[in-house]
Amino acid sequence: MLYDHHLDVKGALCPIPVIKAKKVLAKMSNGQRLLVETSDPVAQLDIPHMCQQFGFTLLEVEEVGGGHTFLVQK
Repeated sequence: MLYDHHLDVKGALCPIPVIKAKKVLAKMSNGQRLLVETSDPVAQLDIPHMCQQFGFTLLEVEEVGGGHTFLVQK
């Protein structure tokens, strides 16, 4: 998984992962990729919804050790 920025929000409950991801994405250039690591199961719904709502591209989702990683392109 190739990415330009990394956000580890394991242990944080929604909506914190979405809020932090939006802040990082706001500072990124178009085309750059953000890897978001979460442990909150609600993020499976919230991160894809955020992408749809704000026009980001969700490139990949992986289940990893009790959590998920999301690769989001701005």
